[in-house]
Amino acid sequence: MRFEDLNWMAIQSYLEKDDRVMIVLGATEQHAYLSLLTDIKIPLAMADAASQQSGVLVAPPLNFGSSPYFLAYPGTISFRLSTLISAVEDMVRSLYSQGFRRILVLNGHGGNVGVRARLDELINELTDLKLNWYSWWESHGVEAIALKNELKPGHANWLEAFVFTQVAEMPDSPKAPPYVPSAIMGAKETREIYGDGSFGGSYQADTAIMSEIFSVTMGDILEMLKFE
Repeated sequence: MRFEDLNWMAIQSYLEKDDRVMIVLGATEQHAYLSLLTDIKIPLAMADAASQQSGVLVAPPLNFGSSPYFLAYPGTISFRLSTLISAVEDMVRSLYSQGFRRILVLNGHGGNVGVRARLDELINELTDLKLNWYSWWESHGVEAIALKNELKPGHANWLEAFVFTQVAEMPDSPKAPPYVPSAIMGAKETREIYGDGSFGGSYQADTAIMSEIFSVTMGDILEMLKFE
């Protein structure tokens, strides 16, 4: 259940019996033929599914992440990393002040990883707070599915092409991964190298594979929500 479906009194009642909540982080950035909000749509769908099974609340998602390298693609909105870190910290502190003590961060964007360093510090300041972080594509289960099906995961390729992230017709033929001269590039050079925005490989996979990935991530999230 999401905050948007409740009033403050319902949240207060919830806190009388549970102190868990999920925070969803993502980005608004180019994903080739997929939705600009792919990095939010995926973890939010996972959070909703996990909430239905566990009863744990889902806080409003933070739709913007750190994506400076994609700013040459129209539609990308990027926070400075310092802004993002402060925003997430303020979210955590707000929830903590109301009585939430077990917080699972569901992250949908690799560029947000810098936030974790501040959370490592924060948990030493708020000593009765339990935090955990889950970037779904890093799951060992997801990796196993990719290997089993001989599919290479990548940005804006099959890995993120769930039914609910597709907003245009997908190319049938895979894309050869381009040569990337540096791990750090400006937005203009990034667009010149990646073209349509996909990092290469198949643009989509069989729906059964995507369903298996979603199921595996559900198992991960439900286990993490136990906070054992």
